[in-house]
Amino acid sequence: MSLKDKTIAIIGTGAMGSAACRGLLKAKAVESQQIVATDIHREKVDALVHELGIRSAPSNVEAARQADIVMLCVKPYLIHDVVEEIAGVITPQKLIISIAAGVPISRIEDLLPPRTPVIRAMPNTCAIVGAGAAAYARGRYASEEHAAAAHEIFTSFGEAVEVEEHLLNAVTAISGSGPAYAYLMIEALSDGGVRAGLPRDIATFLAAQTMLGAAKMVLETGMHPAQLKDMVTTPAGTTIAALVVMERAGVRSALIEAVAAAIERANELS
Repeated sequence: MSLKDKTIAIIGTGAMGSAACRGLLKAKAVESQQIVATDIHREKVDALVHELGIRSAPSNVEAARQADIVMLCVKPYLIHDVVEEIAGVITPQKLIISIAAGVPISRIEDLLPPRTPVIRAMPNTCAIVGAGAAAYARGRYASEEHAAAAHEIFTSFGEAVEVEEHLLNAVTAISGSGPAYAYLMIEALSDGGVRAGLPRDIATFLAAQTMLGAAKMVLETGMHPAQLKDMVTTPAGTTIAALVVMERAGVRSALIEAVAAAIERANELS
């Protein structure tokens, strides 16, 4: 299912919905007139129409009626009502993509006409700057072609991988919530720099750029993080002194437990 001749409805133009609009256009995956958007806050849609030249629809139903692919970018507590609302204009020829955290594919399939293809995805807010990390899973009726379309959409504003649905709560805990963990670490490193006398803006810049560079090293070298850590850690040097403090404070185990806690909460919400 190539996106070149498809109309994509984006229902919900908050952070992720608007990032999808911008990413698809920036990557030239679609033309502006292939996107039709709706949102309960009309001013958000109007702003995107003005900025990007996309189309808007007077209702979710009309947007879904026009679309080949319907992206549900609404909060989890709204997903049931929105799917029920549009179900009357959905056919098995349309692909439904939901990014509602914790809402199983089966729950969405049950509200739609039989054999409607559904894909559930978990992107993250880094999509706003084109550096998102997303994972997606196929429902019972979603084919390789449908998965390829989802992959093209999510890689337009970052990177994407396909997983089994039962792993999506783990994805949520790592990459979905993960930016918050990274921001906490950047803030803490910046505080350490300020404590040592660096101006706040310089300390924050150095901390953020270092996190960015370290992440690129992992992704682009393919080396294990432990190997890369050893490249920085000289015998009896400053880095090993810092790492000993971090191990003593339980930083590693705290991050592992944080992921476990996020998974547990995602399971509860499911």
